[in-house]
Amino acid sequence: LTREHESNLPDLPEGIIRHFEAWQAEGVDASNCPVRDVLDRTGDKWSVLILMLLAREPKRFSALNKAVGDISKRMLTQTLRSLQRDGRVERTVYPTTPPKVDYRLTDLGRSVLEPLAALIVWADKRHEDIRKARETFDREESLAAQLSV
Repeated sequence: LTREHESNLPDLPEGIIRHFEAWQAEGVDASNCPVRDVLDRTGDKWSVLILMLLAREPKRFSALNKAVGDISKRMLTQTLRSLQRDGRVERTVYPTTPPKVDYRLTDLGRSVLEPLAALIVWADKRHEDIRKARETFDREESLAAQLSV
């Protein structure tokens, strides 16, 4: 927190705050933080979208590519492989000619849908506020840069 005031203090469960404070007190190396490790992958540009696309049913690569639209095949492949590596997505190859491959959520992948849903609702609700805050920040930074010249 840069400044401690009411708007910086969300209504978080006290146990979560104590948990993070304990990590800090123990000198936990931030590069090994389990939360950071999971959120780095979950918070990338494509993972949330792919997880949500797989929420209802398995999909083939081409269906995912079409649904996302602006993702390259290479990036879709990398993201799917990362989600497989994390145990959130399963790739199934069917013995047909040509081979049919689909992707589905694992139990671990399904378990992230509820917290993601809360984040998606929050982002949708607050996106305009964030956009305005960015515009204000950029305008103030631009003014400050002009004054310092």
